[in-house]
Amino acid sequence: MTIRLRTRTAVITVTALALPATPTVTAHALPGPPATPAASAAALELPRPTGPYAVGAEVLHLTDHTRTDPWVPASGDRELMVSMHYPARPGGGSGPAPYMSAEEARLLLAHRGLDGIVPAGVVSSTSTHARTDARAARGRFPLVLLSPGFGTPRTTLTSLAEDLASRGFVVASVDHAYESTGTAFPGGRMLTCAACDAAEAAPDEAAERDVLKAVSTGRADDLTFVLDRLTGPRPAWERSRMIDRRRVAAAGHSIGGSAAASTMLADSRVDAGINMDGTFFDPVPRSGIGARPFLMLGTDAGHSPGGDGSWDEGWQHLDGWKRWLTVKDSGHFTFTDIPELGEQLGLPVDPAATLSGDRSTRITRDYVAAFLDLHLRGREQPLLDGPAPNHPEVVLQHR
Repeated sequence: MTIRLRTRTAVITVTALALPATPTVTAHALPGPPATPAASAAALELPRPTGPYAVGAEVLHLTDHTRTDPWVPASGDRELMVSMHYPARPGGGSGPAPYMSAEEARLLLAHRGLDGIVPAGVVSSTSTHARTDARAARGRFPLVLLSPGFGTPRTTLTSLAEDLASRGFVVASVDHAYESTGTAFPGGRMLTCAACDAAEAAPDEAAERDVLKAVSTGRADDLTFVLDRLTGPRPAWERSRMIDRRRVAAAGHSIGGSAAASTMLADSRVDAGINMDGTFFDPVPRSGIGARPFLMLGTDAGHSPGGDGSWDEGWQHLDGWKRWLTVKDSGHFTFTDIPELGEQLGLPVDPAATLSGDRSTRITRDYVAAFLDLHLRGREQPLLDGPAPNHPEVVLQHR
């Protein structure tokens, strides 16, 4: 399931299925075919959500006519694909929401050298637990803006999005144009990772980091725009009335976590943020982020104190409620769908990241939801204050 990768600055553990061949990592030899060929694996299924609500899903295509796309200016205005997951009433809907298209799955697998091992149709047909056109639950709910890792599609955060929706949050998961292995847009267009090409073409590490900072700050512009279109006077989503615009968080995996902090710096409407195992390519300034709460949740191997200087610096500059948590035996993609799907596919496990798919899912869901419940709903969460018997893998580095 995982392989060891070396960046220009450190060795990290990531999941073979999920991480595209982006310029910031160079893969060693891929693992051989699994003992049980993935082609013969049973149908894949995401873990069931744990909250009391049913889950609805809808996909939006949004265009920001005030900005030109930064990676492919010739394409015109900046475009985004957004998956909305929301609390729904039981029953109804027109069927299960699809996981991803076959072509998106093919491109994701091809970038990892797994296209000859895992059929794209097996991944694209992964069973979800949200239903399209489901009736919205009554009430108003906090909004969570969710941004994926660099080169990784938003679909790899579906399990987290579904679970949060089942617990009473509206979740907007964003695919940022030209920043994933492949994202389907209207008109039969498949946009691939031009931003990855820009980082790869950088002449040195400093120039590469400039590109990655631009990704983080550009995503902040994207998330601010999504927030405008979901809560503004003429909302793009017909169920926008269920959003409580006074309670908003930004969260993300990898560079999406950096983008969460960038969004808080750019937009005072965002009340709280979460970085799941991402370097702060846009550093947290000495002035902080307006005394708002922030959660840093990462791998024990890569994001313990001293492992990533941007976390040490960011921690010192965060000026509100904050926690720094790491997870033993985890890998970079522990916080996504990938461990669960990798196990179901029978892909090899990296001995340096042995945390099971079930534990990966439970830890991510429980800690993210606890943080959001505390800071968007005011519900006390002892889970965030010290060691938890149910989660012995989680280490509280700082509080």
